[in-house]
Amino acid sequence: MALDVYVGSLTRYYTGAWENLVEKAARERGAPPSLRSAKPTEAKSQDRIRLRVFAWRAALAKALGDRLVAPLEWDETEAAPWFTRRPGWDGFGSLVLWAAYAENPTLRLPDTLPEEWDHDVALMRSTTEGFRSRYSHLVRNVEMWLPVAFEITFEGEDVEGRRVVMGSVTTLRRQLADLNAATWKASAADVAAWGSVPTEDGPVEARARYAFAVLTELAQRAQSERLPMKLDH
Repeated sequence: MALDVYVGSLTRYYTGAWENLVEKAARERGAPPSLRSAKPTEAKSQDRIRLRVFAWRAALAKALGDRLVAPLEWDETEAAPWFTRRPGWDGFGSLVLWAAYAENPTLRLPDTLPEEWDHDVALMRSTTEGFRSRYSHLVRNVEMWLPVAFEITFEGEDVEGRRVVMGSVTTLRRQLADLNAATWKASAADVAAWGSVPTEDGPVEARARYAFAVLTELAQRAQSERLPMKLDH
């Protein structure tokens, strides 16, 4: 199953008024539109979903209370920009394991990504209750990052009522920078080069570098544009 990362308004996301890079390339080749984009979204549908997003956001802000240091607000209009890239599950999983092994240095990182990497021993340690992970907003099964600063990750309902783990764009971006400083110490030019060519096979580190470049770019866009960032699979 493919894994994309989306940055943009949640109205656009839940109405399906966006396309991933593979869908875009297929459309430009003249292929039939994807199931998501095959039917044009009516304005009334957009308005209905936008109101749901506003209600969900207000309830979430109330639940988070004084954990928020700034209002939980972002642009939900049609004019809001959006961005997407595909790290893939293997890339994302490799990056998660790279972070978990970085903070569990007595364990040896596997050369290739295990099939059930989400049950890896280092990752299990990093997500054990009471463990203070340096990379919590990456390793704790987060599916959505909100454009406001807070330190916790938490489980709650998304706009559609699904239970998901949420984190902070700001904290994720800081933790990605900390991971680079603790391991690769790569320059911005190095990271840009890593993200220029998808790495679909190879060792864990090579895949982790590509996913790191993708998430770093999108987290930067999400923070600068003050927009949510979400996994799509």
